[in-house]
Amino acid sequence: MSDSLRSENAGGSENLAVKYPVTTRAFGLAIIVLSGMQLMMVLDGTVASLALARIQEDLDLSDSGRNWVITSYALTFGGLMLLGGRLGDTFGRKKVFLSGVILFTLASLACGLATNEAMLIAARSLQGVGAAIASPTALALVATTFAPGPVRNQAIAIFAAMTGIGSVTGLIIGGALTEVSWRWIFLINVPIGLLIIALAFGALVETGAERLALDVPGAILATLGCTGIVFGFTEGPEMGWTSAPVLGALIGGVALFVIFLMVERRAENPLLPFSLFKNKNRVFTFISLALMGAVMFSLAPFVALFVQDILGYSPLHAGLAFVPFAFGLGAAAFVASKLVVRVQARWLIVTGAVMTFLGLLYGSTLDQSTTYMGNLFVLVVGIGFGVGLAVVPLPLCAIAGVGSQDIGPLTAIAQVAQVLFGPVGLAIVGAMATSRTLSLGGVSGVAADMNEAQLSALSEGYVFALFGCAIFAALAAISALFIKFTPADVAQAQAAEKVAQGID
Repeated sequence: MSDSLRSENAGGSENLAVKYPVTTRAFGLAIIVLSGMQLMMVLDGTVASLALARIQEDLDLSDSGRNWVITSYALTFGGLMLLGGRLGDTFGRKKVFLSGVILFTLASLACGLATNEAMLIAARSLQGVGAAIASPTALALVATTFAPGPVRNQAIAIFAAMTGIGSVTGLIIGGALTEVSWRWIFLINVPIGLLIIALAFGALVETGAERLALDVPGAILATLGCTGIVFGFTEGPEMGWTSAPVLGALIGGVALFVIFLMVERRAENPLLPFSLFKNKNRVFTFISLALMGAVMFSLAPFVALFVQDILGYSPLHAGLAFVPFAFGLGAAAFVASKLVVRVQARWLIVTGAVMTFLGLLYGSTLDQSTTYMGNLFVLVVGIGFGVGLAVVPLPLCAIAGVGSQDIGPLTAIAQVAQVLFGPVGLAIVGAMATSRTLSLGGVSGVAADMNEAQLSALSEGYVFALFGCAIFAALAAISALFIKFTPADVAQAQAAEKVAQGID
């Protein structure tokens, strides 16, 4: 090798080290910090469903208040996620990431110390804001911290694995912590958050700031619009569908969405660029993503409540009972990732959505005589497999046929569609469940205080919620029929995604 070539290579290595702080191996303090935050947020979303029954009993929550414990977090998380990513680009990612982790940690402390419904819901909303700031910024920091090639590939794999690990361990850890006290599912975030903050100061390097126009009005309007609709559906069964607050919330929510669309058309740097929706296949992809997001978000709380309030499972027992769902989903994800470049994506999505629909339809027939091995085990695995088969091809369809420069915005919008419609779905399904219970002579409140007739009505309401989830799955299957991306389109999307992420 010539001296000039050696000098050039040495200079290239030196520049690479300057541009990317981590160039040799992925595992270290930086990936512990970034993936640790991801794990904490996934755990928080998983464990809250298992603790609902205990929280309702301890704080004497109404059924609508119980639902708000879940939806308040997701509304602010989903509604502000796109803005959170832009904040990192504008003010520096390390600084914004730390701000998000600090807010999430303080909000977790407030959740754990909550003494009433209002305090818990407000703290959960702040948790969502912290997650919306930290989560997209953490993923962006992976790209700016780890050098392209094997190092970044390993870092992204570790970061992505936190979702799967968090889903499984959250069920077990969350159940175990809830056995002690539901407050610990939130308080456990405090020492973890403090450790992440302490390590982040030394492990992460600040990125350059770009003075971009922030679409703050768009983010606020989208969040408030969803909140209005969720409030209307959540409170409707108990306050009355014709009551002024419910009608006002529903009409106001729709009006805010109309204003949101008008604002986005004129925004300098819109959160929702309309040019990305010219392809009808992509529009139906987002619709299917939103509907499957509603299924996943609504399914967990009501199954957790059913097995605890009706079948008498402890929180730990309930968590262990759901573990096969994660394995079913993982198996389907492996199968779908192999087939999606050989079979038209819509047939995988339709098959998965139909499997989910049939499983949920069967689930809607369960009653107090249900047993785990006789009824629930196959159901949990089957629905997990169906969900996995449906949701794996959808993000690839969202970015099919576009250049690498559009991968980031489309991926973010797809994630928001899945996260933000979840609370809307839960509000609708929750309204169905509560209305069904009340129509059968049941009451809203704590299961431990109910007589046999009221428990039977409560059980009917819970399984009717599964029927509502089944409707969402059926609509997702119908919507997926109109997604006509070819295997070649999806293969191109996979390649473009790797280019955008810097993966070899």
